[in-house]
Amino acid sequence: MNSYIFSSESVGEGHPDKVCDTISDAILDACLNVDPKSRVACETFVKSNMVVVGGEITIPKIGQKPIGSVINVENIIRDAVRGIGYEHDDDVFHADRIFINNYLTTQSPDIAQGVDAKEADGKKHAEQGAGDQGIMFGYACDETPELMPAPIMYAHRLGRELTRIRKAGKLAKWLRPDAKSQVAVEYVNGKPTRIVNVVISTQHAADVMHSTIEKFCIEQVIKKVLPKNMLTKQTEYLINPTGKFVVGGPQGDSGLTGRKIIVDTYGGMGRHGGGAFSGKDPSKVDRSAAYMGRWVAKNVVAAGLARKCEIQFAYAIGHPEPLSVHVDTFGTARIGDEKILAAILKVFSFKPADIVKQLKLLRPIYSISTNYGHFGKSEKELTWEATDKVAALKKAIG
Repeated sequence: MNSYIFSSESVGEGHPDKVCDTISDAILDACLNVDPKSRVACETFVKSNMVVVGGEITIPKIGQKPIGSVINVENIIRDAVRGIGYEHDDDVFHADRIFINNYLTTQSPDIAQGVDAKEADGKKHAEQGAGDQGIMFGYACDETPELMPAPIMYAHRLGRELTRIRKAGKLAKWLRPDAKSQVAVEYVNGKPTRIVNVVISTQHAADVMHSTIEKFCIEQVIKKVLPKNMLTKQTEYLINPTGKFVVGGPQGDSGLTGRKIIVDTYGGMGRHGGGAFSGKDPSKVDRSAAYMGRWVAKNVVAAGLARKCEIQFAYAIGHPEPLSVHVDTFGTARIGDEKILAAILKVFSFKPADIVKQLKLLRPIYSISTNYGHFGKSEKELTWEATDKVAALKKAIG
């Protein structure tokens, strides 16, 4: 019997890094709402009562007009922070009182000429190229209905339920936006069998007892959203292990866009190429190719071709074709990986322009993706979660 324990973590919307991701994606969506061809690379930094945004934005529709003539960056930021829940009287980081520094400029023409679908000096083709070099991964497995690894999905469920209860404002009025969750799962012969321990750290009002927080998290969150057959008498619950979590969010720690890439993907179970997602338009293959990888891998598993599937792509900036495509099913496939790869290459196109077209990525949908993972969700706007290529893959396999 082969047994091991694997842990994954998730973070709430009020975590400083997720505050930054939320702001960056809100600005991206606002730009795409004005012009679907907008080029956006928006980074956010937060600390104490300050928000700094910087990066490059080009909105072709408005030409040489300033970005501020079509989107109000300050209002977008304040609305995003308010939506997270930082609007209590005692919040240092408060939606109405934060100081905002805006350092957004237009995209470099040197980058634009390599990515745009047109001829340019030194460019070897007129097709749209990748927005940067790099490697991207996609992953899926049959451990959960979402075809995601169990530890990360369970951790996301905890965070999502904490936020639902907090925003409902009835059951636990002492809850505050910053939170983290973590779940350890024991695997036996490659299959998840039980939850070994659960960690929840949630920010709270100063006047609530630790015993109240502990009982609430165990009874009203953990036991309500995690599979009952996975929780045992031996499962350990660690709730606010430091004993107190009053100072949180950007008041307690700095935050930066893109620092939660493992939370955003597969909780460490599947590999990650290193590029962050939030604040980037789909010409950046860090984001769009990772979504493409998830779509491909999920359809392979949904088609019953393998119980696990990981796919890797590599790109060069300005180049319209992937430099490599690799598939690994970790010995769980019914047929050889080379046959699965051949079928994938028949069914899907990995050119950056084709990825955008296949997944309908030129829409203001990215704020939906920001929190609780970019994968494993059910919203129909997130096209990379569709299993609409199962029949085509089976046909290609023959």
